[in-house]
Amino acid sequence: MAETNTSPRAVKPAFRNLDLGQLLRYRMAPPALVSILHRVSGVLLFLIGIPFILYLFQNSLTSELSFETYRRAVSSWLGKLVLLALIWAFIHHLLAGIRFLLLDLHVGIERQPSSTTAKAVLGVSVVLTLICALFLFGLF
Repeated sequence: MAETNTSPRAVKPAFRNLDLGQLLRYRMAPPALVSILHRVSGVLLFLIGIPFILYLFQNSLTSELSFETYRRAVSSWLGKLVLLALIWAFIHHLLAGIRFLLLDLHVGIERQPSSTTAKAVLGVSVVLTLICALFLFGLF
């Protein structure tokens, strides 16, 4: 008969909780960061982007006075920052979505190409957002 270890001193795995210091020092891999930012940008576009753009579109078409309200809202610093955040969300969501479609087609699913494409998505989205910011704030 096979012996089983039923002693009360059997080794149990130790589960340790992470403290705040460890969480602040934790560095995520680029594919994980792209995945999280893809979700964040989708939520941002859905909850803020669609209502904000529809509100501005409605105000721009109603009358000349409402168009002036639209123009004031878009030309203020807060309006430009909201538009810039929405521009980043759109660009990042688009690029990460293309990356995920390619991953679904089994293109670049290995570790190194996946990390490289994730870094490319992060870099290109930041560069395109900065270019759009230059146009938005009238510096270019």
